[in-house]
This record gives sequence, C-alpha cells and structure tokens, in this order.
Amino acid sequence: MSAFPPLRHLLLRPRLPLSLQPFAPLLRPSTAVPIRRRRLRLLSSSSSSTATQDSADEVAEPPPLATGKETSVVDVNPPRGTRDFPPEDMRLRNWLFQNFREVSRLLSFEEVDFPVLESEALFIRKAGEEITQQCWRYERMTRGRRREHYQWNMDIIGVSKVRAEAELIHAIVLLFERLGVTSLDVGIRVSSRKVLQAVLQMYSIPEHLFMEVCVIVDKLGKLSREEVEKELMQAGVLLEAVKGIVEVLSLKSLSKLEEVLGSDSEAVADLKRLFSLAEHYGYSEWITFDASVVRGLAYYTGIVFEAFDRAGKLRAICGGGRYDRLLSTFGSDDIPACGFGFGDAVIVEFLKEKGLVPDIARQVEDIVFPLDVELEGPASKVVSSLRRKGRSVDLIEDKRLKWVFKHAERINASRLVLVGNSEWQRGMVRVKNLSTREEYEIKIDELC
Repeated sequence: MSAFPPLRHLLLRPRLPLSLQPFAPLLRPSTAVPIRRRRLRLLSSSSSSTATQDSADEVAEPPPLATGKETSVVDVNPPRGTRDFPPEDMRLRNWLFQNFREVSRLLSFEEVDFPVLESEALFIRKAGEEITQQCWRYERMTRGRRREHYQWNMDIIGVSKVRAEAELIHAIVLLFERLGVTSLDVGIRVSSRKVLQAVLQMYSIPEHLFMEVCVIVDKLGKLSREEVEKELMQAGVLLEAVKGIVEVLSLKSLSKLEEVLGSDSEAVADLKRLFSLAEHYGYSEWITFDASVVRGLAYYTGIVFEAFDRAGKLRAICGGGRYDRLLSTFGSDDIPACGFGFGDAVIVEFLKEKGLVPDIARQVEDIVFPLDVELEGPASKVVSSLRRKGRSVDLIEDKRLKWVFKHAERINASRLVLVGNSEWQRGMVRVKNLSTREEYEIKIDELC
C-alpha cells in the first residue's frame, strides 16, 4: 500500500485528441504551451440535421475564399466526426452527465478538472515527439467513434488492492442500471496484463516487445486469429511463441488459465479476488473472464476490463484498468492507481438501439403573457418576481392568445400567467394550470 493518501476522482470533460488522457493532478510541468483540444463554435440553426454525421473518414474541405466583391458561402456545419448540440441534444447530454455525476456521488468520488491548455512536455513524455505534429484523430470514423467526444473518467489513486477495480466496475454497473440497461444487454470482459506478461516470460519474449505485442493481441476479436498471428510474427515473435500466446489469450475460463499459469500466479490470484468481490457486490452476472482483453494502451499493469454490447453491434462501451507505474513516467514515484474512461458517443448509440433514450422535454414552469401592449411593463414585474422565487419563466409578447396556449402545451409549461388590464388594476393576475385546466385569479404578491 502506498503512503500516498487514497484519492477518488471523477473527471468529466471533452476527450483529448489521439486518445490521450494526461494524469497530471499530482505532478504538472510548470511551462505550458497551447495544445488544441476543443474549440468554441456558434450554433447554427441549420446544424441539427447534420449534427450526428460521424461516418466519413475525411474532414470536410473549407469553402473557397471570396475574391473581389463576391460573397462566399460559409459552411457552418461542424467538421465530420464532431457535433453541434442543438437544444434537444443538449438536454440528452445533460441527462447523461447528471447520471455520470450521480453515480460518482454514490461512490463518494470528488470531481476534478484541468485547464484546456497542457504542457507539451506532458504529451511528449506519454506519446513521443510525433504527437506535437497531430491535434485530432485522423482515421475512419465508425458508429459511436468520433474525432471528438466527451468522456466520464473515474480514477482511484493510492489503493493497490483489487478492491479498487471492484469499486470501479460497481460504478459502471450502477450507471447501466440507472439507464435501464441490464446484464442481458451488456457484459464486462475482465482479464489482467499480468496474464500476457506471464505468457511472454514462458516463451522468453524480449521485454522490449511487450508493448508492441499488447497492441497486436488487443486486436483479437477485431481481426481474425490468422491476421493477429501474422502481425506477431512480423513483430519478431517466433511461430511457437505466437501459437502459445494466441492459445492462452483465447481462454474464456479462469480455471483453464490457472492450469496454464499455476495456482501461484499473481494474475490468477487477482482475478479470483475480483470475481469473489463481484459476488458480494451483486454484479457477478455482468462480468466474464476473457484472456484476450489486454487494452491497447501501454500503461496498464494489472487487471483490465471493458464493457461490450452483447448483440455485437457496437464497439466497446467503456474500458479501463490498473496503471501502477504511469505517474512515475512524469517524474513522480510509482503510485498504485486504476481508472476507466466512459465516452458519451457509444452509450448514446446503444441507448437509441435499445429504445432507452428518454423523452426529455424542455422545462419551463411558467409562461407570462401580457394581453395588451401597455401591459408589457407590468408583465416584466411579474416575470422578475417569479424568477426571484426560483421559477423558470418565459415571457411572450406580440402573439395571439391561441398561439400562446399551443406553445405552452408544446413545451410542457406548468402554468400560463395572463396579465390583463382589469386584473392588474385590482392587483391581480389570471393563472391557468395547464395540467388540471383550473383557472383562477391571484394577488400578485401571492403568486409563487
């Protein structure tokens, strides 16, 4: 156990380019240089029909510049692989983020955030010098995979026991349950990087090949077995070792793994402990052992996991694992840590597929409508009073009363407050309850 005090952190922010997530709450270089992550863009009224286009593999070319007195047409749609969020999409996003935050609260996590600028050295240390030449992911977009997305991260720092991974998987399961997803819809594959390490040691694979092998075998299930074996041999792994590696990483039984690695294997002990804790937490039906799960990122050191669509229609929904040596790469001491990333794009696609996206109506409590142009001032006083009392209020002018009624129903407003001449002279307004259809007059000071 590290002497470092355990931390439980929630991070909810735009995903960084090229799958980079800096872990710098504890150590940050002092010199910062601009690294572009997410730009601010005005929302265009025509963007709603194209806001979800994410399947193309090229960024749209900018329109030609105007010459002379010509007026060029500027394409205000977002680049492919990115999104605008019109109001209805924003309501869905906020609903999802509220669920992220509520699950984090249930597990007593605290939220953190960091600047939009990070030190260039931070990225170079993690990904190499070539990262400075790239800002955004440039590859084929697929369903649920974009050049830009938001991600819910939960990390536990300072806890070396498997209890930390069990807590994180519990958070993921709680989130799924809150969204109406069941274990029949989604499963969570679990393995350990220590499995691969043990197998490579069995075949005397040089240590410098470990990371490259991790990236290749992470493609099991995405590429055919023959294609993975071919890539391993191209990386310099002998045929006998290739066959052995793929054979072990194809195991789906923890007992079979124990037969291969032995009962004294650290990987087997960790996984047994996790499955035991899963029984106590009550989510054992969600998780399954799958030795092929290694996660492509180099920094994982122990248990790794990823949630998947059992129907096989979508890519991994979320994933994570233990990274006990990551922080030392930035100059700190080794500190035990584990965490996961849960993007917004795939889960929204999944919820749509299952018919689980809620109908989130616009939330307006009151509509105030002056019945005469001379009453716009009094209507402003009513609006101001209600808002100061915590009500969500929309003020409408220059419309017919019939239109106002229809608009109120369309946005699910609770009440319609009518400001009329005779009522105002008596210090009253007329209120119509739109759910009960009850209509009454009330003193202005009593309206709340």
